[in-house]
Formats: sequence, structure tokens, C-alpha cells
Amino acid sequence: MLEARREIAHKRQAIIAANTELQERELIKLASLGAALAGTLRERGVEEPAASITAEVGIAVFRIAVERWADDPGGRPLPQLVEASLGELSAVTASP
Repeated sequence: MLEARREIAHKRQAIIAANTELQERELIKLASLGAALAGTLRERGVEEPAASITAEVGIAVFRIAVERWADDPGGRPLPQLVEASLGELSAVTASP
């Protein structure tokens, strides 16, 4: 479903990037989504601070993957970019 909306996502991101108020609204929406995700993780038995850390990182990974997806000239699917972002995070956090 999202793949069909790539062009719309690209235009949406350009509009948000050009407007400070929309950037703030986007951050508020993402923070709300992160809080909801953390709450769901806590309900499933994940303790703090792991629930909040996981939610925040998950939102960041998804946000960056969507940004990459909207601007990807190669047309890679969103799940592939989410996996790539997770792989990059894993590589950084696994480094000594």
C-alpha cells in the first residue's frame, strides 16, 4: 500500500522540510507515536528504560527509512530500507 504512495511521500517531505511549523507538528506526532509504542511495550512486560529506548529507536529507524524511501532513486521497497537502517544501527551499537 505504501509503495503506491512514494511520490506523495516525497512531496510531503519536501513540504515539511520547507516549513518550520510543519516540522514541529511532525516531531509532536512522532513523539506521540513513540509514547504509544513505549506504552504498548510496557503492557507486554518490557520494563523501563528498555521500553522507552526501544520505542524511541524504533521511531527513529522508521522515520529515517521513510525519508530514504521517499527520496530513493533506486525505488527500493520500504521494508528493505527499514532493514538497512536496522543493520546500520546494529553495526554502530555492536562496535567496541
